[in-house]
Amino acid sequence: METSKLEELLAEHAELERRLAEPDVHADQATARKLGRRYAELTPLAKAAAEWEQTRSDLATARELAAEDDGFAAEADSLAEALPALETKLTELLLPRDPHDSSDVVLEVKSGEGGEESALFAGDLLRMYLRYAERQGWRADVLDATESDLGGYKDVTVAVKTKAGDTGPDGVWAKLKFEGGVHRVQRVPVTESQGRVHTSAAGVLVYPETEEVEVEVDEKDLRIDVYRSSGPGGQSVNTTDSAVRITHLPTGTVVSCQNEKSQLQNKLRAIQVLRARLQALAEEEAQKEAAETRRSQVRTVDRSERVRTYNFAENRISDHRVNYKAYNLDHVLDGELDGVLGALVAADREERLASSS
Repeated sequence: METSKLEELLAEHAELERRLAEPDVHADQATARKLGRRYAELTPLAKAAAEWEQTRSDLATARELAAEDDGFAAEADSLAEALPALETKLTELLLPRDPHDSSDVVLEVKSGEGGEESALFAGDLLRMYLRYAERQGWRADVLDATESDLGGYKDVTVAVKTKAGDTGPDGVWAKLKFEGGVHRVQRVPVTESQGRVHTSAAGVLVYPETEEVEVEVDEKDLRIDVYRSSGPGGQSVNTTDSAVRITHLPTGTVVSCQNEKSQLQNKLRAIQVLRARLQALAEEEAQKEAAETRRSQVRTVDRSERVRTYNFAENRISDHRVNYKAYNLDHVLDGELDGVLGALVAADREERLASSS
């Protein structure tokens, strides 16, 4: 265990506690939120360190007393048995955190091989994520969507955010960052007349939504087109050119948004999505030597490149990256994702522990 790193982080935690007690800090909500999130990240470490130090102190005392009175030997043994687990917990908390763990996300679902069935499955995935967001108390806003003829989605973009005022250490990214990849479905499509099982796929991409200062976007690098929204309408939809499509000329990245009520709102949301994509692109370029999962979430939406399979006949969900398998697909599609997401987080933690040692 890196004691120097522990001392440094505990000193940072104490300084953050001092600053957050100052009224002036809270005059700037953005600063207060940033400090609050960092304080929340370090608080479990501070508590674990205090428990570890207390146990070590109690163990030393119990051993001294046991040398004079055998009645304290059992207590000393019990404390000695508890210490390794506390040290392991502390070591885990000292592992470097993903800098985006507290971030909100932009999530995209795209149909792939399988035609209409793939588009319908993309709609199932969208509903799964929306239900999961609802269970977590998050806010999910559909920014742009292209529907298929049978009511599925050719592609859909969603912004998922934690509830206002939440300064916990983990945001949406911490839970959904492993969802990127090709998701494969095996079932009898509604378009199948002879009852045969088909396999198709949909792609999921997840980006951490960046702070405005993280990625600078020069207006001169943007081509902005406006057009009439094509979604289901109200008074302001389908009647004005409120939808916005932004092309980032240096990279060729295209983002569109049509679900807000005004052209200005759509432009602001589209720029937020653009920043998230450019941030992900920059990080991908910087991490070309990193693991495959960090280099590219979805290369092609091909059935063979799958991270997860949804088998309707067996009510089974399988995540092929961590050999996770469960027979509760109906519950998963209703937003109960804790089991599979927990397995992915645990595998990532074990991998980082192994790398650190």
